Amino acid sequence: MVVYLDHAATTPMLPEAIDAYARAMGEVGNPSSIHAAGQAARRRLEEAREAIAETLGCDPIEVVFTSGGTEAINLALKGMFWASDAARLVVAAGEHHATLDTVEWLVAHEGATVSWVGLSAEGVIDEDAWAAALAADAGPAALASALWVNNEVGAIEPVTALAASAAAAGVPFHLDAVAAYGHVPIDFRSLGAAALSVSAHKIGGPVGIGALVLSRTARVVALQHGGGQQRGVRSGTQDVAAAVSFAAAARASVAALEAERARLTGLRDRLIAGVRATVPAARLSGPEGAGRVASNAHFSFPGAQGDSLLFLLDAAGVAVSTGSACQAGIPEPSHVLLAMGRTPAEASSCLRITLGRTTTAADVDAFLAALPAAYERAARAGLTTAG
Repeated sequence: MVVYLDHAATTPMLPEAIDAYARAMGEVGNPSSIHAAGQAARRRLEEAREAIAETLGCDPIEVVFTSGGTEAINLALKGMFWASDAARLVVAAGEHHATLDTVEWLVAHEGATVSWVGLSAEGVIDEDAWAAALAADAGPAALASALWVNNEVGAIEPVTALAASAAAAGVPFHLDAVAAYGHVPIDFRSLGAAALSVSAHKIGGPVGIGALVLSRTARVVALQHGGGQQRGVRSGTQDVAAAVSFAAAARASVAALEAERARLTGLRDRLIAGVRATVPAARLSGPEGAGRVASNAHFSFPGAQGDSLLFLLDAAGVAVSTGSACQAGIPEPSHVLLAMGRTPAEASSCLRITLGRTTTAADVDAFLAALPAAYERAARAGLTTAG
């Protein structure tokens, strides 16, 4: 049996989400139709939207269903950029590639400019540099965007301060909360942000649905057009079954958040201590303790290639990752670690181990048992990326 420690890539669907999906798949009706079957579908859809809004601390009308986190981020960044007269973006350097690639596309094709904000050695966004980048003397900004939880190294970012600086500068603020949802409490209203992105499959819902929380006052240009669904922001027939399943996962994961956070913190700390004991050369990336999301442990292993470690552990029946699943198989140093000041060699020698609802102490121990031999073999093979 595989020991699965890559929950940040995707986590198993919750039983209640599977049950809700199966039941909803047996129903018929387009939620945009006005006959009884259509209106019944509409009711199920809107009840799901209300449940998700409750877990995010926003109004139901602010929940715009998308195909996942990547679409939500694209809609937020492109849509708000096109709605603004300004051309400058303020973005943190360690963002997920859904943000980075969208920003680079806007630069290449839409004339955007970017003020990049650096990270500390622990992967935390520099609050002073963020405020300075937003300041009026740097020129008007169309929007600012930051991760709530860094998806690679697990740093919990100072989002309240980041949002306050953006509000003081009058700059619309987007938060990528994909890695935060279900792990830290989210209250969109209290932040005063313009937009926030989440994804269902990260919290035990189905792949293929996510949401952009879009403030009532946010200005955004739609990426696609058609029937005008969802405030005209995201046209297209809405997937009722996926929304119902998403809502079931959202209710369950947020209800269990505090208990699960305490449980995973214990397992994470057991794993970190075990790595340090069995491979003393390993270096933890990201903050220690409360500044790190409970589900994440991220290490660099000197002299070894991260991909080599991954494949050797996989052969031993342990599934981990070297970083974002969106970049898996691409042999390049972690841009997050480079932004944290690590060398290219260190940024190429990483493993991300992420825990979830199904993780047990036995899983952690199985990883720790397999790690020393995998590291020894990977270190003998050496790094393929020069540092």
